Amino acid sequence: MHQATPTRKAIAAPSRSALAFAALIGGNVALAFGPWFVRMADVGPVAAGFWRISLAAPLLLLLARATGSRPFAQSRGLGWVLFASGLLFAGDLATWHVGIHHTKLANATLFGNNASLIFPIYGFIVARAWPTRTQGAALLLALVGAVVLLGRSAEVSPENLLGDVFCLVAGLLYAAYFILMARARTRMQPLPALALSSLAAGPPLLIAALALGEPIMPQHWMPLLALALASQVLGQGLMIFALGQLTPLVIGIALLTQPIVAAAIGWVIYGERLGAIDLFGAALVAIALVLVRRSSGGDREAT
Repeated sequence: MHQATPTRKAIAAPSRSALAFAALIGGNVALAFGPWFVRMADVGPVAAGFWRISLAAPLLLLLARATGSRPFAQSRGLGWVLFASGLLFAGDLATWHVGIHHTKLANATLFGNNASLIFPIYGFIVARAWPTRTQGAALLLALVGAVVLLGRSAEVSPENLLGDVFCLVAGLLYAAYFILMARARTRMQPLPALALSSLAAGPPLLIAALALGEPIMPQHWMPLLALALASQVLGQGLMIFALGQLTPLVIGIALLTQPIVAAAIGWVIYGERLGAIDLFGAALVAIALVLVRRSSGGDREAT
């Protein structure tokens, strides 16, 4: 009788970890479609970010309430964290969406996810521990794969340079957003945390879009609805769920799956062809994910 309880616990933990990892990969795949929807939208790039947030935030609040959460009550003591994370995310979306229009989809997604390096380093600093050999090898493989993924599009040219710089800035803001959201996730469930952070991100995006003189009101809503549902509700929802259960190293390396998916979309939709070198880079990222999942300490306590 006393031996049954440990057995159930041993089975439950890996199952929960596998669910979080699946959510992480699914979230990254959903987010990789974001640049395509931004390009399809008939509003300005910053305005597209505003609609992504504004269409998704009410649904996120409803979903949070439907699951029994009370977002505003549960956020006591975390108001500044959620507000600051919303401002950072607004800055990330604004700079990234502008960059998307000035570079290739693979470039935009890769540079916009340089948090794949920054967030794991943050995790090691907080833990006050160096990565294990396996973790270090996984991170190195992922970084090499990320560089290789650029392939021919890594050429520094006036055509791509402006967009690449905007996307690099977006990636820095995205890393800071993750750091604050990881703090919020220690005390809040994913849906209420994401809903309140999204509410804080909407007004700055609208103000920025108006200041830039962008067209705000769309003639065609489908790209913006797809952007809100795929990127904010599904993509960010799954990412923030995983953020409470997996280490920064796993989160960071998984971010590099986005350029792989985005490159495939760019190939199919815009003829941005992938070569053997690009596929080699994708394989390195995949190997890195396998290594980091097999390493010890890949998961953290769920919240």
